[in-house]
Amino acid sequence: MLSITCVVVLVVHLVAIVESLSFVKVKNARLSLDDHTYIYVGTNFWYGANLGSLGPGGDRERLKRELDHLHELGVNNLRVQAGSEGPDTEPWRIIPSLQPSPGEYNLDVLDGLDFLLSEMSKRQMRAVMCLNNFWHWSGGFAQYIAWADGPGTIIPYPGDYNQFELFSARFYEIKKATDWFEDHIRFLLSRKNRYTNVAYTSDPTIMSWELANEPRRLDLSWVNRTACLLKELAPRQLVTTGVEGKISSNNFSNDHASPCVDYATFHLWVQNWNIFDPHNASATLPLAIDYAKNYIDFHAAYKDKPIVLEEFGISRDNGNYMPTASVTVRNQYYRVVLTHSRSNGVPTNFWAYGGEGRPRIPAANWSQGDDFTGDPPHEPQGWYSVYNDDRSTLDLIKEFATTESTSSTTRLLFSISICLFTITLLI
Repeated sequence: MLSITCVVVLVVHLVAIVESLSFVKVKNARLSLDDHTYIYVGTNFWYGANLGSLGPGGDRERLKRELDHLHELGVNNLRVQAGSEGPDTEPWRIIPSLQPSPGEYNLDVLDGLDFLLSEMSKRQMRAVMCLNNFWHWSGGFAQYIAWADGPGTIIPYPGDYNQFELFSARFYEIKKATDWFEDHIRFLLSRKNRYTNVAYTSDPTIMSWELANEPRRLDLSWVNRTACLLKELAPRQLVTTGVEGKISSNNFSNDHASPCVDYATFHLWVQNWNIFDPHNASATLPLAIDYAKNYIDFHAAYKDKPIVLEEFGISRDNGNYMPTASVTVRNQYYRVVLTHSRSNGVPTNFWAYGGEGRPRIPAANWSQGDDFTGDPPHEPQGWYSVYNDDRSTLDLIKEFATTESTSSTTRLLFSISICLFTITLLI
């Protein structure tokens, strides 16, 4: 009788361990997994759904190899694009788009998203599902506005970023645009994965739903309304904003004040923000490093909710876009950012994993038929991508990623081992 009781207790303990891994949670203003603080080194993998498609641009064998590679590195948290808007004739876009027109979906890309999540689940990876975009490279706010305004609407593609920002920020005020976006949310969150037969909202692979990539000029009522819709539909999964941090925010704390927002985000771009010049690295890298440390410190001081540095990157040496160019400066910078983030207890996603993709024309914009890389269609290909043969950078990433992932894995395996050993003795 005692033996049976012990076995039952041990089995219950094993089930509890597995269930505690089901969803990433928030505990004591920290992300929590397996009842322990969840600090990770992840990456941006925005093209995952397209690569998982059976249609144009898809390559499932490449996708599986890349997921295997990331998993081997200990990189098990992927920020993926779960919303891209057409028409596919527009420039500097992800093609094919997930939603070519309001409420119309490309079934190949949708199936690709299912496949991506199913393959991630096999590797116990977690996804941050980015649903929209302030910028134009996935359609995003600007395309919802163009749909709402009707035929003939001209999107002022960046050249003058201030003009584009003003245009894109109109999204919050246009009911038809925000209604269509809410329709997209309801559609996606009501989906059942055809490969796993698990509803999206019941899938622990999905760590969180993100309102948009880098939403600027925020309307806080929109943040609250949209975040609360997500929490209503997916109460077991987390919700976040996708904001860049104080660089584009009037009040970082207010941006994340909604009770329906579970954790905060910030991004770090020393080159885009004209702090670092790759052609004058000796003079500007020290400035960039100081800026990065201070920027991380500022956001890490926010204690109300967990916080994630979900984008950071830097170019190859001398601003060279060739995949073979050296990465000495990048490695120096990555080490500083990863070290400083870890010391502050801040999870990270580097920008971005390019895997097996290579630019057809380095420094050119992406065109349909080109390999997907870590650089979005509107940016020079080869700018920030970390390729599958960037050995020195990958070794550095692995050093930090395995340090963060080993502790929780070791605890789980240790608990299972003790349970199995005890059961063996009882038998």
